[in-house]
Amino acid sequence: MRDLSKIRKEIDRIDQSLVRLLGERMNCSSEVAEYKRGTHKPIYDKKREDEKLLTLTADQKNPFMARAIEEVFLQIMSISRRYQYSILSNEDDYIEKHFKEVDKLLVTNETRVAYQGVPGAYQEQAMVQFFGEEVQNFHVQTFEDVIKAVDEGKADYGVLPIENSSAGTVSGIYDMLLNSEVCVVGEEIVECNHALVGIPGTQLEQVEKVYSHPQGLMQCNNFLREWKWEQIDQLNTAIGAKKVATDNDKTKVAISSERAAKLYGLEILRHKINNEGNNCTRFVIMSKEKQYKKDAEKISISFSLPHETGTLYNILAHFMFNDISMCNIESRPLPNRQWEYGFYIDVIGNLNEPSVKNALIGIREEVNDFKILGNF
Repeated sequence: MRDLSKIRKEIDRIDQSLVRLLGERMNCSSEVAEYKRGTHKPIYDKKREDEKLLTLTADQKNPFMARAIEEVFLQIMSISRRYQYSILSNEDDYIEKHFKEVDKLLVTNETRVAYQGVPGAYQEQAMVQFFGEEVQNFHVQTFEDVIKAVDEGKADYGVLPIENSSAGTVSGIYDMLLNSEVCVVGEEIVECNHALVGIPGTQLEQVEKVYSHPQGLMQCNNFLREWKWEQIDQLNTAIGAKKVATDNDKTKVAISSERAAKLYGLEILRHKINNEGNNCTRFVIMSKEKQYKKDAEKISISFSLPHETGTLYNILAHFMFNDISMCNIESRPLPNRQWEYGFYIDVIGNLNEPSVKNALIGIREEVNDFKILGNF
C-alpha cells in the first residue's frame, strides 16, 4: 500500500491536469460561441449533448463509473453553455423587445384599480396602501375577474393575493398569471390580523356557522378547533362579514379584518385569532403594460421542465454563476403533460442588470414555456 502523502501528491497532479484541460475546453467553447454568433445557431443542442454522453459512457463496464462520467460531463457541458451565453449576452435584445423601463408607474386621479371582494377586504387595504385613497377603484367577484378587467382594459391595475406568511401560496394565482398577458409591476405586504366578528350581542356558545375565505379559516384553525362550528367558504373575508351583517343572525359569525367589521356594523368578538402573530399576505400589482421600474428589485419568472435528473439543478445554476439570489420557488405538475412540471421562481434583481440578462438568456434557451411574469 502506498503512503497517503504520495497518493495525495498524485491526485494533486491529476487535478492540475484537469484544470488545464478544462481551460483548454473553455477556449474551444468560446470559439463555438463565435461560430454560433455568425450562424445564429442556438447555444443549447440537447441532441448533441445526449449523443456525447452515450459515446463517453459506451465502453464503461462499471455502472458507478458510467454514472460518474455522465454527472461530470453534464456539469462541464452546462458550464460551457453558461460561458457561451456570457460571451453573447450583450447581443440579446429579448428584454428590450418585450419590456419597457420606466422611472415610475403612471398613477393619477383617473387611474382605475380592480380588486376582488367587497370594501373592507384585505385586497382593498393592499390597494389603498399601494395607490393611496385618490385612485378610482372597483371590486369584482373572483380573482379571474381581476385579471380579466386588467386584460380587457377596464382597469389600469389589478390587485391579487399571492402568498401568506402562515398558509403559503394562494392557490391558482400563479397559473392565472401564466395564462394571461398581464405583467406584475409591484407588490404590497399587508398585515392580516383576523378578528372574529358578529352581530352585536352575539355569544360564542350560540354560534353555529363561521364564514370566511378558505385562507382565513386555515390561518385561524387553532382557534376554530375549540368550537364545533360549520365552516363555510366565501370568496373573500369581507364577503363573509357582509353576509353575517345582512343575515342579522347571531348564530353566524365571520373571520375578517377589523376594518370590515366596522364597515358593516359588526361587533368584534375576538381580536387577532390567527395562528401566527405576524400574519402577513403578499399582494401583487398587475398591469396590461409590460413595464418595470428602474429601481425594481424582484423578478418573477416561470418555465416548465421534464422530470429528468439534474434538469432543475442546471437551470438554477444560471443564478448561482451570475451571483443572483433566489427568494422563492414553487412547482406544479402540468395538466395533460405527464411527468412535466411548471416552476415559478422569484429572484432578486432588475431586468436592466447584465448579470440578470445573462442568466435569463441561458434559462430561456434551455427550458420550455419560458415567461417573465414581471419585475417589481
